[in-house]
Amino acid sequence: MTWDFRTEPEFEEKLEWIRWFRAERVEPLDLLHPGRAFHPLDDETGPVVRALKQQVRDQGLWAPHLGPELGGRGFGQVKLALINEILGASSWAPVIFGTAAPDTGNAEIIARYGTEEQKERYLQPLLEGECFSCFSMTEPHAGSDPTMFTTRAVRDGDEWVITGRKYFSSNARTSRFVIVMAVTNPDVSAYKGMSMFLVPSDTPGVRVERHVGTLGEDPEEGMHALISYDGVRVPADALLGGEGQAFAIAQTRLGGGRVHHAMRVVGQCNKALDMMAERAVSRETQGSRLGDKQLVQADLADSYAQLAQFRLFVLYTAWQIDQYNDYKRVKKDIAAIKFLTPKVLHDIVYRSMHLHGALGVSNEMPFADMWTGAAVMAVVDGPTEVHKITVAREVLRGREAAPGLWPTQHLPTRREWARKQLEDM
Repeated sequence: MTWDFRTEPEFEEKLEWIRWFRAERVEPLDLLHPGRAFHPLDDETGPVVRALKQQVRDQGLWAPHLGPELGGRGFGQVKLALINEILGASSWAPVIFGTAAPDTGNAEIIARYGTEEQKERYLQPLLEGECFSCFSMTEPHAGSDPTMFTTRAVRDGDEWVITGRKYFSSNARTSRFVIVMAVTNPDVSAYKGMSMFLVPSDTPGVRVERHVGTLGEDPEEGMHALISYDGVRVPADALLGGEGQAFAIAQTRLGGGRVHHAMRVVGQCNKALDMMAERAVSRETQGSRLGDKQLVQADLADSYAQLAQFRLFVLYTAWQIDQYNDYKRVKKDIAAIKFLTPKVLHDIVYRSMHLHGALGVSNEMPFADMWTGAAVMAVVDGPTEVHKITVAREVLRGREAAPGLWPTQHLPTRREWARKQLEDM
């Protein structure tokens, strides 16, 4: 089978514009307003951000992951991967282009499973880029294991009553609404007994116990949260999709998102490799450049090869999704790139950071956020270990045990078979 990742010249021009726009127009926000990408716009950031978003719309590149009926371009996964590779080098760029998680995944599932009324109330503001949303799935005692979830939603007449706690609910601080995953039928398996609900953030009973930051962040600046749902009442039409469909909806949401995460990491690793190469030719020690030292050359070679292999694997996975339009068929490779993502990011960023010496571990270089991001990537969208199990099960699917005492490639047995073949000939 031939793999072809080529895109038409017109799209290549769009990619060039994205590279220029990110470097010259968006990165100033990264430098002057770090960590503010998911905060409400104020008098200082509002005019700039809205103007940048309009320029993206004028290029026909706003929310490119969506279909034309929702204001997107209907780009396939390969094109989206190439776009996200560029955006990944900037923390503000996904917001400016309408591709920031968790809003992208939330928009996709509302578009696919939501009613017309739900789309008007929740989806349209997301598409316009004027609000944020929250995905509330993980629970403090269970992590991301849905079989252990205890948050319940019980039907009471024309309402659902939601009770439970959720942890690491992203964007809770600034979200206008929350998508909550809750058990609606405890008598069947977790994969068939959970449902999703669209809940406005200001609904009585929705209580943020505390905000949670990632490594190194001030707790007061954290964008995740521990949320209590204390008898939260929502109307029956708050149900997203059908009752019991939560797990299927979640998998739909996460499949393409894992490809996007991986390609954004490729963008970060490209940046780290560029910094590493620049350092190697800029600094001298003990009579020669760092780039002339064999150990440095080994790190450069390992980083280049690791990144090139990973990038091609992610593009191949994206290409398969475009070809087959079936996430289940590609789930082995989606799971594989998911657990490779944090390792590639960790390895390349660490080598580059280390080569910069004391400067590398200071707050005058961007390595800290990049490196701690590797730890975050290892747990978001499901822990690394779960994805390795998925890959292993898929690799073993349909395999048969050796028919006899020895493996099928046992050389003495194979030689005896070969002798008989030659005798017959």
